[in-house]
Amino acid sequence: MKKFIAAIIFLAGLPVFLKAQSNNTPSDYNPHDLKISGYLQFQYQKAQEKGAPSFSGGDFSEEVNNRFMIRRGRFKFDRVDEYTNIVFQLDATQDGVSLRDAFIQVKDPKWKIFTLTAGQFTKPFGYILSYSSANRELPERPRLHQTLMPSERDLGAMLDIKLPALPFLNYEIGFFNGSGINAKDYDSKKDLSTTLQFNFNELKKNWNLSYGLSYYKGFVRSGTNTVYQNGLINGQKGFLAETAATNNGTYASRRYYGLNLQTDIKTGWGKTNVKAEFISGSQPGQASSSTITAAQASRSLGTQAPTDLYNRKFKGYMIWLVQEIPNTELQWLMSFDSYDPNSFVKGTEIGKTGTNTSSGDIRFNTFGSGLVYYFSKQMKFTVFYDHPINETTSLSGYTRDIRDDLFTLRAQYRF
Repeated sequence: MKKFIAAIIFLAGLPVFLKAQSNNTPSDYNPHDLKISGYLQFQYQKAQEKGAPSFSGGDFSEEVNNRFMIRRGRFKFDRVDEYTNIVFQLDATQDGVSLRDAFIQVKDPKWKIFTLTAGQFTKPFGYILSYSSANRELPERPRLHQTLMPSERDLGAMLDIKLPALPFLNYEIGFFNGSGINAKDYDSKKDLSTTLQFNFNELKKNWNLSYGLSYYKGFVRSGTNTVYQNGLINGQKGFLAETAATNNGTYASRRYYGLNLQTDIKTGWGKTNVKAEFISGSQPGQASSSTITAAQASRSLGTQAPTDLYNRKFKGYMIWLVQEIPNTELQWLMSFDSYDPNSFVKGTEIGKTGTNTSSGDIRFNTFGSGLVYYFSKQMKFTVFYDHPINETTSLSGYTRDIRDDLFTLRAQYRF
């Protein structure tokens, strides 16, 4: 840890920087009247079997193993003045039209240090969360991010701090409802989300580096008299039920701690880009059932939970490799991500009689590989294959790896 801190201090002394990409921006910061931009992602997908669960566009219907779909149809409207701007972004797909972003930004005209953002926008946490889907090389964010912060956005206010004397440093802190996108607050608590990012350009010739630390402090309200905590039941790992009338209306802790790192280097083999992120903490959720899927059980709640809360300690990480292929318009993609929603129990401990464990406690590792072809400045094609692997448990249906591999062929056009 001391060496890690020393490395941060050393790098912080370097007088160069690389600006990170973010969702929370207009199309550009040059003053302009109303400007319209956006992109369309259309894709074909083939699942390993009918009704397969998926984190790439949602689960397949019971009798469906292949589909065409509009994954994203974004329209961004923005206006930029000298010290203020406003952004609206809509998403139009076969499922309807929804509001993605609606925020105003006010810049500090005197010191040029502070920017205030207020409305519905992406929460400041890590790197991948705010990495635009239009720019992202891989089709989707990892299971880890989609579980902890579905749709990435929330309603709230954020302060962005950039010191002219330290151009490589960026600090963001915000307070949010904690309910997620297009959702009203269902309690009186507000969640804190913050990130500190270091961005460096040309540490050495053709080498860029950025890294950061993130923290999230939130709350989830209990709506029943019973909450579950990890513990031993007759010598077996599982959940212990704690029942008392005073549990109704109390708040469970939602805490995330994150580290992220991005680097790229140019060589004779082309540009190599690596992105990595690690997140751990506590995540209140539910138990899976006939009406609550495994993915929903550990997913962050946007409304009052109708069932008992299950408090879990989780950990997860991801690493992406993007390799340019020299003298072509191609990029080769490789990815690995892991999400363990309950690090207290493992393998065949899950599903044992009397432990109160469920499919919401199962760890998934996902391997992925694919290619991106940049047809033009506006158009790109992506082919990608996901291979999720769940741990073997004692639960019916999860005594072996389920058949949920996925092939995706996508076309994207930007304007």
